[in-house]
Amino acid sequence: MQISSLLAGKKVQTIDPDATIEVLCQALSVLKIGALVVSNNGKKIMGIVSERDIVQALAIHIHDIDKIYVRDIMTVNVMTCTKDSTIAELMALMTDKRIRHVPVVDVEGELLSIISIGDVVKSYVSEIDLERSALINYVNSAG
Repeated sequence: MQISSLLAGKKVQTIDPDATIEVLCQALSVLKIGALVVSNNGKKIMGIVSERDIVQALAIHIHDIDKIYVRDIMTVNVMTCTKDSTIAELMALMTDKRIRHVPVVDVEGELLSIISIGDVVKSYVSEIDLERSALINYVNSAG
């Protein structure tokens, strides 16, 4: 199954690299999400910042919290996928790189959406449930 099947109705949220950690925390809390793509125009990916990045930054800079900006704590080397990537490929990438959010880009590398580990797991569970139902129907029809 391709990632494109998970994109319907998904809106990607971004944050400016010059936003403060306070603005970042408020955005994650209000939106009830775990990561934001860092972009100053909503298309070009400059980085990604997650709850994990905040915790790691606070452990080091707790006394200078008002001086921490998104640009200081974001991950710059962002792993991405395309809408034609498969869920299996994304599961492997997330497992190998130990990441929970992967931006989806077009052929020019512009931001289209974002997929979370929750999206991947939900899709995988649905797929397994369909297979289970098909097997039950097959077994029941053979009798």
